[in-house]
Amino acid sequence: MSCHEPAPAGAVALAAGARVTVALVGAPNVGKSTLFNAATGARQHVVNAPGTTVELAAGAWRAAEVELVDLPGAYSLLARTPDEQVTADAVAGRGAVGDVDLVVAMVDATAVARSLYLVGQVARAGTPVVVALTMRDVAADRGIAIDAAALAAALGVPVVGVDPRTGQGIGDLARAVRGAIAAGPAAARVPGVDPPVAPVAAEPDDARLAEAEALFAWVERVLAAVEPGSSDATAGRVHRTWSDRVDSVLLRPAVGIPVLLAVMWAVFQLVTVAAAPLMNAVNGAVEGWFGGLVRGWLSGAPVWVGGFVVGGVLAGVATVLSFAPLIAIMFVAVALLEDSGYLARAAFVADRAMRRLGLDGRAVLPLVVGFGCNVPALAATRTLPHSRQRLLTGLLIPLTSCTARLTVYLMLAAVFFPHDAGTAVFALYVLSALLVVGVGLLLRRTAFRDLQREPFVVALPAYQRPRLRAIGTSAWVRVWSFVHKAGSIIVATLAVVWVLMAVPATGGHAIADVPVGDSVYGRLADGIAPVFTPAGFGDWHATSALMTGFVAKEVVVGSMAQSFAVAEPADPSRPGDLGAQLRATFDRTSGGAAGAAAFAFMVFVLAYTPCVATMAEQARLFGRRWTAAAVGAQLVLAWVLAVAAFQLGRLL
Repeated sequence: MSCHEPAPAGAVALAAGARVTVALVGAPNVGKSTLFNAATGARQHVVNAPGTTVELAAGAWRAAEVELVDLPGAYSLLARTPDEQVTADAVAGRGAVGDVDLVVAMVDATAVARSLYLVGQVARAGTPVVVALTMRDVAADRGIAIDAAALAAALGVPVVGVDPRTGQGIGDLARAVRGAIAAGPAAARVPGVDPPVAPVAAEPDDARLAEAEALFAWVERVLAAVEPGSSDATAGRVHRTWSDRVDSVLLRPAVGIPVLLAVMWAVFQLVTVAAAPLMNAVNGAVEGWFGGLVRGWLSGAPVWVGGFVVGGVLAGVATVLSFAPLIAIMFVAVALLEDSGYLARAAFVADRAMRRLGLDGRAVLPLVVGFGCNVPALAATRTLPHSRQRLLTGLLIPLTSCTARLTVYLMLAAVFFPHDAGTAVFALYVLSALLVVGVGLLLRRTAFRDLQREPFVVALPAYQRPRLRAIGTSAWVRVWSFVHKAGSIIVATLAVVWVLMAVPATGGHAIADVPVGDSVYGRLADGIAPVFTPAGFGDWHATSALMTGFVAKEVVVGSMAQSFAVAEPADPSRPGDLGAQLRATFDRTSGGAAGAAAFAFMVFVLAYTPCVATMAEQARLFGRRWTAAAVGAQLVLAWVLAVAAFQLGRLL
């Protein structure tokens, strides 16, 4: 409960007319985002801080009559990462969220001293503070009892005990926030830490040391005042909880690694096997049922109008909506792992393997998921603690060979390596893993030199039952963000591709009734084909298939069949007439080394940009500049690898 009475209703009404911004500040795993979801519900949106890849969530907290901003988790406002810098800037009023009128500082009841240091830093910035005391149930299990009233008296600001997972105390917190805002900025100042204690004339290092010493002394004074309500904790006698007993077994490598592999396999199955029927159903409903209705509505219009609306725009909408169940499944899976407390343990177990790439153990989840589908893998990067780690992982994910590429591998392997098809496909997956490691190490030594190896520190939250309502709300907001932002890029791209394939480059053809080879698209493919002569497949049929592969790798086989005017094989391992056409074409373009050219083509498919949905998600998460640079780099890398594969292969 709050230690302060709410302000009179009239005083609150005076503040309600203006836009009031309240920021949530706290360390990771303290319940900050859970509180944000519980307070705002579906009235929220996700944005990137301008000029950064740091993700912020903002939403309307109607009970408190404010705009609530969920700032990145931070242990300190002495920023060491872009995420902490965004939080420090926001608290100081110079960040992406503009002026912050009040900060709700999250204090972990199991680690009060660590949380109070951050509260002191917030107070020194001059921002009014209301404290939310969380994790009280976990603290009680450990024999720790923190008296909210005593803590409020020691701090001199409102302190409200809340349980974000159940919603308990959130109403009291809203009233405390409204009361603090109505009472004016001075009412929620923390005495004893404002103004700064460091002398103005001091050197920067001396000033920082003086500030730290003053804050530590202030924390000790507050703890001394609260000590009677937390006798076991202050005496150092912490109870051994059920979570501690589980961790004593689960964090051992002999147990933890097999459990981690099993969990990763389960997530992989979700985004490959379980999501496939949902994706097919959505795509079929949009392009099939609804597409039929649209064709009927446009039956009297010119052919090209119906073709553009159905084959261009509606096909893009179907692609976007078909990815929505996949993204939702990924977000729910990640949220379940995170909310249950297991994700932090997975990071601990996998950390040693990831550290050489400059990442922590949480990167193993998106990288593994990437072998199923790159789009939800990019979404899973939100579990990483720092924006630079999220960006690095997001640049590596497209190098993981998603299942959409497998169709291409299987068809070409069946045609050109009928007795060693399995070995050829396996070699591509090995190459994919090597590319992730090799490119990761290269980026660490170039664009990501600032990712220094630091001791791995992660708070292990207590195991707990996930709250499905909060998880559902969070998943819905993030799926909508994908559909709204990435979806526009996908639809626009597919519409442009349709136009290029529908417009004839020569006379004698009508719009939307032209063979691929005579369309603008086919002529572009023919113009690009010589670039791939050193790789052994300098032919427009191959390059046109690669161009459609920018849209989706699943359509590469169909594009080849269309360009050769043969039926698309129902089973990629039995290519039929398409196989004969491919063998003849690759034999001609490679000078008799068809197998080497086919393998080079597969290597290019592996290494270049996965699909337009992946590019759109990268742009949404990391910005268009990084996405454009990544696409260009992958095209160069894919070409170099394909040329090397062909030139070496023809010598064998």
